[in-house]
Amino acid sequence: MYEEYWGLTIPPFQNVPDPSFFFSSAQHREGLARLMYAVTNNKGSALLVGDVGCGKTTLSREFIIELSQDKYDVGLITNPSLPSKDFLEEIDIQLGVVPSNGSKVAMLRALNERLVANMQAGKDTVLIIDEAHCIRDPDVFEELRMLLNFQMNDRFLLTLILMAQPEIKDIIKRIKQLDQRIAIRHHLKPLDQTETVRYIGFRLQRAGAKSPLFTDEALQRIWQDTQGVPRLINTLCDLCLLEGYTTGARTVDASMVTRTSSSLG
Repeated sequence: MYEEYWGLTIPPFQNVPDPSFFFSSAQHREGLARLMYAVTNNKGSALLVGDVGCGKTTLSREFIIELSQDKYDVGLITNPSLPSKDFLEEIDIQLGVVPSNGSKVAMLRALNERLVANMQAGKDTVLIIDEAHCIRDPDVFEELRMLLNFQMNDRFLLTLILMAQPEIKDIIKRIKQLDQRIAIRHHLKPLDQTETVRYIGFRLQRAGAKSPLFTDEALQRIWQDTQGVPRLINTLCDLCLLEGYTTGARTVDASMVTRTSSSLG
C-alpha cells in the first residue's frame, strides 16, 4: 500500500518466515552454525529455543535452505500438537514414507527402512519439529526419544531438530532419557540496540530503500518500545510507514513512533 510512496519495491516488515529477510545477527549466526554442526557431525539431536517473536521459524527456513537436497532428506513438522499415533503418521508423510498399513509398528518399520535407504544412498535424514513447545501429548516426547534409537553401531540414522519457546526446557528436563540425548543447544534472545538498528536497515535495504526512512531518534525509540523483539519491530515499523504515508511525512521521526506505539497498547 505504501511501498511506492517510500520508494520500496516490496513490503519490508511482513511477519512471515521469508528466508530472504533472514537477518544474520551474531546469535542467529551462532544458532544456525550449531544446527549445521549437529547435522554435519551426526550428533543425533539439537534444541534451539527462543523467546516469542525472536526469529526461530525464519531461522529454520534458512537452515533448510542450507541443507542441499542431494545430501539431505528433510522433514518439517510445523504443527506438533497431535496425538502420538497421528504425530508418527505426520513424520512419515513429511519424509515421503508409505507404511504397509496404519499400525504404529508398520509406520515405524517403514520409517526405519527409509532411514537406512537414505544412508545407503549417501543421504542424511533430518527431522525438524517447529513450535515443539506446543506438544501436548506426553507420549509424543517418548516417540521423539525412540526416534533417536534409529542408529547403526557408529552413527545416528536421523538428526532431530527441536525448535521451541523456552518453556520446553523445563519439560525436557523432566524426561531425563531425552534430555541427555540432546547434544547441541542454543537460545535466541532479543536484539540489542545496535542490532535492532542494523535489522531495520537490513530489511529496508532488502525492500529497495535508497535512503534512510527512520531518524536516529526514531530507531532508538523503536528499540526501547520493542526491546529488540523482531516480530514487534516489524509490527511497529510497518505501522509507522503506514502513518507516514497517510500524513505525507518524509521520514519517520521519534514522535511518530511514540504515537504509533501507544496505539498498539
